[in-house]
Amino acid sequence: MHAVVENNKLHVEAKKRKTGILARVKREGRDNLAFYLLALPGVAALVLFAYMPMAGLYIVFERYTYQGGLFGSEFVGLDNFNFFFANMSNALRASRNTIVVNAFNIVLGTATAVAMAVMINEFSSKWFKKITQSMMIFPYFISWIVIGMISFSFFDEKDGLMNSLLHFFGGNPVSWYSNAGVWWPILIILMIWKSAGFSSIVYFASLTGFDPTFYEAAEIDGATRLQKILKITIPLLKPTIIIMFLLSIGGILHGDLGQILGLTNLNPLLLETTDNINTFVYRSAVQNGQFEAASAVQLYQSVFGFLLVVCSNWLVKKYDPEYSLF
Repeated sequence: MHAVVENNKLHVEAKKRKTGILARVKREGRDNLAFYLLALPGVAALVLFAYMPMAGLYIVFERYTYQGGLFGSEFVGLDNFNFFFANMSNALRASRNTIVVNAFNIVLGTATAVAMAVMINEFSSKWFKKITQSMMIFPYFISWIVIGMISFSFFDEKDGLMNSLLHFFGGNPVSWYSNAGVWWPILIILMIWKSAGFSSIVYFASLTGFDPTFYEAAEIDGATRLQKILKITIPLLKPTIIIMFLLSIGGILHGDLGQILGLTNLNPLLLETTDNINTFVYRSAVQNGQFEAASAVQLYQSVFGFLLVVCSNWLVKKYDPEYSLF
């Protein structure tokens, strides 16, 4: 009898909890319906274009044919991953080039973007700020094909501007398009030139939200403009810099295929320093119709990038939990 009573009590309590949860959900939906409706298009787009296409990852584990389709082709397990590592020397070369160029771009690009944002913030004239911002952001919207055509006028061996300058100062001309050793700096500089202005928008937006009383107090104490930048602006920007760094480091294995196509047209003489993972996959798999092999490498890039972000976030969280992403 006692057990029956206890069971009835538990049943009543569970029913009350369920009723309470439903009541809270209904109240939440009624009070914030407008906000949920505003978020609905974004959530729908996220599901449609980010999560539903993940079903296509199944192609990584099969030998894809047009006749069999996505779920009717032969299942081969992890065989598609052998494609990337079969030619280990080329795979290591592509990985090295990708990591080196992206690492320098992340570090130097972040420093350049922060410097540009601070510089714009120091201007007092609003119209000059707008003109400067527009000029800095403009390169981001230029395609790599156009940049490649412009760079050819700089690096042409006979009539290029760089060799003309070298000749003017008594130097020897450089065979830019047959000398692979000079292309790491070229790729890094052009990547920073193209993207730093656009990246500076995030840092400039953070700068506009800082409390001006910090600067007023520092000015009363006799701080110079440089001291205010180093002692106030940069420390206040640190959380934003760390977050942007963590987001950027996840793509350190993703090479820019458009950049290499536009600048070098996959020149075989330059592949020693310009061949990244994406160009390697494009040359070896995509042009031959091996979509499953290309998808396997992209999955490898994404998983590696995700693990890198998690590890970097753990290190940041260990240093200061307030600066971590999650």
